[in-house]
Amino acid sequence: MKSYTRLITPSEKMSLILTIFLLLCILSSANAEFPKKTYIIQMDKYAKPDTFSSHLEWYTSKVKSILSISVETELDKEERIIYTYQTAFHGVAAKLSQEEAERLEAEEGVVAIFPDTKYQLHTTRSPTFLGLEPTQSTKVWSETLANHDVTVGVLDTGIWPESESFNDTGMGSVPSHWKGACETGRGFEKYHCNKKIVGARMFYHGYEAATGKIDEKTEYKSPRDQDGHGTHTAATVAGSPVHGANLLGYAYGTARGMAPGARIAAYKVCWTGGCFSSDILSAVDRAVADGVDVLSISLGGGVSSYYRDSLSVAAFGAMEKGVLVSCSAGNAGPDPASLTNVSPWITTVGASTMDRDFPADVSLGTGRKITGTSLYKGRSVLSVKKQYPLVYMGNINSSIPDPRSLCLEGTLDRRMVSGKIVICDRGISPRVQKGQVVKNAGGVGMILANTAANGEELVADCHLLPAVAVGEKEGKELKHYVLTSKKATATLAFMATRLGVRPSPVVAAFSSRGPNFLTLEILKPDVVAPGVNILAAWSGAIGPSSLPTDHRRVKFNILSGTSMSCPHVSGIAALLKAKHPEWSPAAIKSALMTTAYVHDNTIKPLRDASSADASTPYDHGAGHINPNRALDPGLVYDIQPQDYFEFLCTQKLTPSELGVFAKYSNRTCRHSLASPGDLNYPAISVVFPQINSSSVLTVHRTATNVGPAVSKYHVVVSPFKGASVKVEPETLSFTKKYQKLSYKVTFTTQSRQTEPEFGGLVWKDGVHKVRSPIVLTYLTPI
Repeated sequence: MKSYTRLITPSEKMSLILTIFLLLCILSSANAEFPKKTYIIQMDKYAKPDTFSSHLEWYTSKVKSILSISVETELDKEERIIYTYQTAFHGVAAKLSQEEAERLEAEEGVVAIFPDTKYQLHTTRSPTFLGLEPTQSTKVWSETLANHDVTVGVLDTGIWPESESFNDTGMGSVPSHWKGACETGRGFEKYHCNKKIVGARMFYHGYEAATGKIDEKTEYKSPRDQDGHGTHTAATVAGSPVHGANLLGYAYGTARGMAPGARIAAYKVCWTGGCFSSDILSAVDRAVADGVDVLSISLGGGVSSYYRDSLSVAAFGAMEKGVLVSCSAGNAGPDPASLTNVSPWITTVGASTMDRDFPADVSLGTGRKITGTSLYKGRSVLSVKKQYPLVYMGNINSSIPDPRSLCLEGTLDRRMVSGKIVICDRGISPRVQKGQVVKNAGGVGMILANTAANGEELVADCHLLPAVAVGEKEGKELKHYVLTSKKATATLAFMATRLGVRPSPVVAAFSSRGPNFLTLEILKPDVVAPGVNILAAWSGAIGPSSLPTDHRRVKFNILSGTSMSCPHVSGIAALLKAKHPEWSPAAIKSALMTTAYVHDNTIKPLRDASSADASTPYDHGAGHINPNRALDPGLVYDIQPQDYFEFLCTQKLTPSELGVFAKYSNRTCRHSLASPGDLNYPAISVVFPQINSSSVLTVHRTATNVGPAVSKYHVVVSPFKGASVKVEPETLSFTKKYQKLSYKVTFTTQSRQTEPEFGGLVWKDGVHKVRSPIVLTYLTPI
């Protein structure tokens, strides 16, 4: 039998092309009509019908039931669900259109839906500065290793396992209760985990859903750290001691983490294009299931209501499981109300300086010498015997910044800057990148001048050309010199590391500030800790400046940010957990807060680097951490999960909004708190209402004795201009350990103030001083 192949006529061919074109248009229209993004769907795990054998089966059925029926979905066979959450949070993350998400939110059993949001990273000598000598921190571990083992989960950019900071010599076997895993991928194998790095996982489904597939040729799709940030924070938490650690000769000494005996579990949630909440949530959920004791999270997004903040909701679930969550406060200071991570069940950490700096001198042609800071160490060195032309491309009298004064990419004219030292204003672009711009334009050096936003705070950087950072005041002086002198000249010289700097600590200008406008009665940040010029381990994949043009490779790097202060507190929390395994997350946070100090090494009140004025609890919270005192605080203010829920019951949330926190433990409001200020928080913040008449406000606290069984404490409280203060009773007499005694503090307005007032309440027994900061806020009468 013959077979025939029929030729297509020209008209039929045109018809076929038109059909294909129309189909492509329909598909394009469908894609435009139903663009998908990632949503986090919180489910009520108790609402699962018996007809489903597992929660995942039920979740999948729910998602499938609301999918749009279109040409796109018929042809689109991709898996919509990218994560399942089942420990600190319950539900899934799925790729949905907005219409599908709205339909799903109305379904039975769906508690809440959160759109996936992008978070940003908040980017030695610190153990000694904090009073943790090697013998002391080792003693804490030797006393407790026999009966307790602590693991800190670090959510960050991954880890560089070859670093000496993660050497496990002398560490015991990984505890049998640990359920973590060592996930593999490019550049990371099972053997990269050891008795120090007990877990390493990666979370990227949300990131890929938002940005496309990770390019594995240019980025490690594995727990390996390409950025350096995660290695730095993990080593700060629990790095093993490394003798002779330094950055290009700066900060030479022994680098070690706050809790050198603790284990590290690295959860990689941040990639080249950022960190996404669906990935962060999955990491928190997995870390709690793995068995971490502390979570260290040096990243943040904006502030949203408690029930709309997926990290806040996940942290609540972690707290319910006994895990302390430590987060960075953010680097948006010194603007007021610039904090992130403000939930009361999160420990929110601001940043401060240490007593170490890295001086560098600017010597002017006039003979005047100005001291700044730098970590420059390179082949190009300016002669101290020679003066170089000095240039500034801006105008000090203009209110609008000139892009050239900021040394932004492509703004500098080689003819104007070649062979000269260029003054660059801080802002817009990274500090080290400005130096690269100057270098590319032929400049021989840079002076980085602070603006009003940074004040006199100096942050050292590992520049790619000779460069010195100076304060705002000196910056203005330098610019005036250049703009009023036809032949302004200077040279730059770099000094060694300097210790014993006074005053210190000082609250960093960049550290985000209160008040906490979400709930004024909850004072934030909680504490400050070292976060300026911190030396710790670094990734071998990137140079110390993090610029792609930086081909230097170092084992340690010096960084600044609340990203650096957060792991200090996480590590100290691990120390406290090791010594007091029975303590709740709230008890550990209380010990950190009530033993914090509010005076510097000149015995004067802590100062604010942005203004040189005294800092306030809106800047430093309860004060600067004091680890040795925190190990033995005397009293703690404990808070149980139900107490935090009772706090939420005072926040005017609807039943469905409260359900976000209530579903897993079947919590209901018992209305045990008269106001949010009655939460048993270690800080006291009182808000007087908008009325003209006298106001009387009372807050209640309950102290738990964790010191000697028989203890007697007397109270001392600050006087205030605007209100009288009465504490009842004035004495707390304990007769046994873990006994709880309550007291109340009554504030009566006398002369309403226009500004907040700050003070403190201290319980003393002759050995311990248990201090709570007090903030009085007077709302303006209507």
